[in-house]
Amino acid sequence: MLASPFKSLSRKAEKKTSITLLVLIVILITVMRYFDAPLKNNISTSGIISFELAKDIDQSKAILNSWDAVSKTSAGMSMGLDFLFLIVYSLFISLLIHKLNVKLWKGSLIYNVGTLLILGVFLAAFFDVIENIALIKLLLGDLQQKWSSIAYYFAIAKFILLAIGILFILINSVQLIIKKIIVK
Repeated sequence: MLASPFKSLSRKAEKKTSITLLVLIVILITVMRYFDAPLKNNISTSGIISFELAKDIDQSKAILNSWDAVSKTSAGMSMGLDFLFLIVYSLFISLLIHKLNVKLWKGSLIYNVGTLLILGVFLAAFFDVIENIALIKLLLGDLQQKWSSIAYYFAIAKFILLAIGILFILINSVQLIIKKIIVK
């Protein structure tokens, strides 16, 4: 059976860590939304997400050209902050998967799936690092197709892995609620 990286955490440490990570996520999302506001315009309708998902260099250039100096500074601040955010979100999502996995699936094959999803979330964070580096290269003026492609494909892979992890959390949260209702 695969081992979760959180297996040695006590319940108290799990709870404290979960709350701390949740507070950090809320703070970081709030700050990142602040930095994202100047990035939204007719070309970059979704702010930094538009830049992440600009598949080709012409799209990346159009987005960069639509941003003034303040917007580009905000983009840089957002990407810098994302290096902290990716650590926090990956730990938080992984810890939630672990907690649900232990409560619902300990000793079953699905437990291994949950553990693989934890590793998938950490892989998503690694993909986020690669994506950020590519975006920073573009922001700093290294306008090559490879950076747009790298950012795009690693962003897509990141979003898919995170969506699968979050879907696991949502489905298993419902399962846990149903299990608690039936037991009562």
